[in-house]
Parts: sequence; C-alpha cells; structure tokens
Amino acid sequence: MSELMEYKCPCCGGEIAFDPNSQKLQCPYCGTEFEAEALASYDEALNNMQEDDMQWETSPGSQWDNGEADGLKAYVCKSCGGEIVGDENTAATACPYCGSPVVMTGQFSGALKPDYVIPFKLDKEAAKKALNEHYKGKRLLPKIFKDQNHIDEIKGVYVPFWLFDADADAEIRYKATKTRFWSDSRYNYTETSYFLVMREGALAFEHVPVDGSTKMEAELMESIEPFDFSEAVDFKTAYLAGYMADKYDVDAEHSIDRANERIKKSTEQAFASTVIGYDTCIPESTAIQLNNGKAKYALYPVWILNTTWNDQKYTFAMNGQTGKLVGDLPVDKSAYWKWLIGLTALIGAVAFGISYLLWLL
Repeated sequence: MSELMEYKCPCCGGEIAFDPNSQKLQCPYCGTEFEAEALASYDEALNNMQEDDMQWETSPGSQWDNGEADGLKAYVCKSCGGEIVGDENTAATACPYCGSPVVMTGQFSGALKPDYVIPFKLDKEAAKKALNEHYKGKRLLPKIFKDQNHIDEIKGVYVPFWLFDADADAEIRYKATKTRFWSDSRYNYTETSYFLVMREGALAFEHVPVDGSTKMEAELMESIEPFDFSEAVDFKTAYLAGYMADKYDVDAEHSIDRANERIKKSTEQAFASTVIGYDTCIPESTAIQLNNGKAKYALYPVWILNTTWNDQKYTFAMNGQTGKLVGDLPVDKSAYWKWLIGLTALIGAVAFGISYLLWLL
C-alpha cells in the first residue's frame, strides 16, 4: 500500500503540494515556494524533535535527630489555617500572613528537617525603613497614605523553599523572519522570508527556588528574589530564635511543575538571546531533558509587614537578606484620571504632529 506524504507550509501552516510548472512545492494559501530538498530537511528536523523529559529525584530529605526538634512549638492560625513554627520562647501573637491571633497547639512534628537556611541579615527597623522608601516616587499614591497607613504587625518569617538542581540538555526550534521593504513609482512592496532556526545546548541549574507554602503567593515570593545562596548554611534550630518558620504544605513532588516552568522559561530566554539577525523570532517547540535532577529543602528569610488604611489591609514582603521590598499600594483615583487624561492628550498631540509632518511630505 502506498503512503501519501503530506507537508505543512512552515509560513502559514497550510497543506502544500508539488507544482509541475515550477517543479517546486508550493503553498496554495500564501503562494510560498519550496525546494523539495529543503522541505524534506525541515520535515526531518521536526520529526527528530524529542519530547520534554523533566524528571526529578524527590525522595525525602534528612529527618530530625532525636530530641533536635524538642525546642520547637507549632502554632495554628484558625483564620487561614497556616501552621507556623517557632522556638519555645516565641509568644503566640498574630499570624504573619493574615494578622489573626494564632494559638499554640503543642510540640512541633511531622515535617522534614531543612537542609539549609539563609540567616536574617536585616532587622525589623530595616523593614520599616524599606517600607517608607517604597512609598517614595509613587505619583498615584494617596498623599495621606504614608501618614495614616498603620503598621499592625512586622514579623520575621523563615519561608520554606524547595531548591531544584539539574543539568538540562535542550533543543529549541524557532520560526524566524526577515522583512524587506521597497517601492517604485506605482507600488510599495513587502517581502517576508521565513527561516527555520534550531538551537541545541546544555545548561546547568542550581538552587532554582519554588515556594513551598500555599499561604505565600508564588508571585510575591518571586518578586523579592534573588536570594544569595552563597550565604546559606547548614540548618540549625538556633537560627529560629526570635523568628517564626512557616511549615511547608506543598511537598517537593507537587512543586515540580513550577520548577519545570521556571527552568523551561529560563532556557528559552537563554537560547533566544543567541538567535540574532532576524526581525522576528518565535519559539515553535522546545524539548528539554533533565539529568541529575534533585530537590533540597531550605528556609529563606522574609519580613512580613501587615498594615491597615481605610479599614483595608495591605501586606508587604521584604527579602530579609537583600532588603528588596514589594507589595500592593492603593491608587488615588483622582490623580489617576488626571494622569490618564494627560497621557491621552500627549499621545494625541504626538499622533497629530506625525500626521501633519506626513501630510507636508
């Protein structure tokens, strides 16, 4: 039985066929012509692309030694359900995430021992100062917010992170274009040339962080990155003195998708930076194979600042190692509309000026 070969146009995706007049393969939809040898090479490249293979070794980490966790107490927030760990001298005050009272429920148990910890380098006063600096230069921030925004609670919390290490072999296929424009006395012409671009290579990833707590928004934690892992030390309970530690509720196995997403995005960005000389470059397929993928458990230092203004709560997070602070701020609606109207007027004036110059030409 004969086999019917079908080829798709790399430019528009339409089905192409052999044209006996030109002796080339031609797309009836966009009119692009291809040499048979070139198209066969393109098809072979597509068929040889591998699938993603991003597997990890996520066997349990180290366990607590006998008596090592005896000085730790567990606290549970009845509002958000967060389980927080502190030393035996930590007072049960307020949940660092939602501000509700937390209740000491008993001896800490049931979680893996962290492999690493990055100790706090910045204190509570540094967090207050960073918050005040965060207000500066915000033109749409209500003028009275800085004076009236009341800080309800500032807590130093060690946030659980899973750190992923792996060697990645990657192959990425891009569709790239070059466009040429010219004119004669009658017409303006545009010629777009399409290219298949392949990139292969290897990258090593170390300590790719994934937040292991559902109470902390992943985007918020990623916003205060990076943490400098060179300052990480082997975990000891002494580092928890005077601070709280969030107990992870997302294990390493359920953090893999986020780790893969971050690795894939970083790989695509690194490879795309090597594709130069084209007007556009769009990734069409990515194949990544991971080797020696392992996950470790670490605690990273974060200051949580809960504030209240106009009966509404605002939460800010500061990297306890670098001082980078992020958080949402209210918008002065009156100032916003003035800014928007001014921006619209400016864009309109620029557009009118360009149109007028073109008319003169």
